[in-house]
Amino acid sequence: MSKIKPAKGSPYARILGVGGYRPTRVVPNEVILETIDSSDEWIRSRSGIATRHWASPQETVAAMSVEASGKALADAGVSPERIGAVIVSTVSHFKQTPAVATEIAHRIGAGKPAAFDISAGCAGFGYGLTLAKGLVVEGSAEYVLVIGVERLSDLTDLEDRATAFLFGDGAGAVVVGPSDEPAIGPTVWGSEGDKSETIKQTVPWDEYRRTDGAEKFPAITQEGQAVFRWAVFEMAKVAQQALDAAGITADDLDVFIPHQANMRIIDSMVKTLKLPEHVTVARDVETTGNTSAASIPLAMERLLATGAAKSGDTALVIGFGAGLVYAATVVTLP
Repeated sequence: MSKIKPAKGSPYARILGVGGYRPTRVVPNEVILETIDSSDEWIRSRSGIATRHWASPQETVAAMSVEASGKALADAGVSPERIGAVIVSTVSHFKQTPAVATEIAHRIGAGKPAAFDISAGCAGFGYGLTLAKGLVVEGSAEYVLVIGVERLSDLTDLEDRATAFLFGDGAGAVVVGPSDEPAIGPTVWGSEGDKSETIKQTVPWDEYRRTDGAEKFPAITQEGQAVFRWAVFEMAKVAQQALDAAGITADDLDVFIPHQANMRIIDSMVKTLKLPEHVTVARDVETTGNTSAASIPLAMERLLATGAAKSGDTALVIGFGAGLVYAATVVTLP
C-alpha cells in the first residue's frame, strides 16, 4: 500500500478572470510598407491585418505582463498573495534564465509562488491553461496565473515581405481557480516535429558567439503556404476533437477563439468546422496582429469587454504554431 497521501485539490477548474495589455503605439500598414514592396490592399487581403501594436523600450515582456496580470486578478477578485503558481508562455524574453515568471510574480506581489516559463509558440496559452488546470485539480495551487506575452517586434525582419506585416506585441493573462463544475474541458494537444522548419528562428543565438557573428539579428520566418494548409485542414480536425472530448457539438458553442494568426485561416476554419451563425468568432487579428502566445487571452478579453461575448458562454479555444505544436480545449468564459 502506498504511503503517499492523496491530493486534495478542487474537483474542477475554471477561468475566473482575464486581462490584457496592448502597447500604446499603434502601427498601421503604411509603416510596414516603408521597408517592403507591397500595398495596404495586399496585406489586408492576405492577412486581414490593418494595424498592430509595437512596444516601446519601457513596455518590456515583464512590464506588459504585470499590467495584464493586474487586470486579470481584479477581474477574478483574487488577491496576488493567493496565487500559488505563475506560468508564462513566451518566445521573446531574451534572458535564458531566470524565468521572467519569477520577476512578474514579485512585481505583482504574489509572495513565493511556483513560477516558470514555457516555450510553445502560438499554442503556449493552451499549454499553460492545461498545466494550470492540473495544478488546481491536483491541489498544488489554489489559484494559478497564466500569461501569454510577446514582443515579436524584436523578432520581426522588416525586410521580409512574407512576415514583416504579421507580428505584434502584447500580453494577455487569466486566473485559473477552483470550480464546482467542469469549466475547462479535456485538452487535445500535440506536436508535429517533422514540420518544425516551417516556422522557425532564422539563426540560433549561439551564432553570436562566433567571431564573425551573424549578418542579421535573429527573426521569425515561416513557409506561409505550408502553414496555411496545415492550420486550416489539420487544426480544424483538432478543434473538432476538442469539441468531441468536451461532449458537445458546434451547435452548443457560443464563441470561437482561435489563435489570431491570419484572418483567412480563421475564416477557413469557421467554414470547415461548419460553425453556426450564432457563434461569435474572435477576429482581433485585424487591429492587434499576430501576438503568438498572447493572442487568445487578448482576443478573449476584448470579446468580453465589448460585450460580443458574455460571462458563462461556452467557447472553443485553439492555438497552433511553431514546432509545429497545437492545443485546443472548450472553456466556460469568466
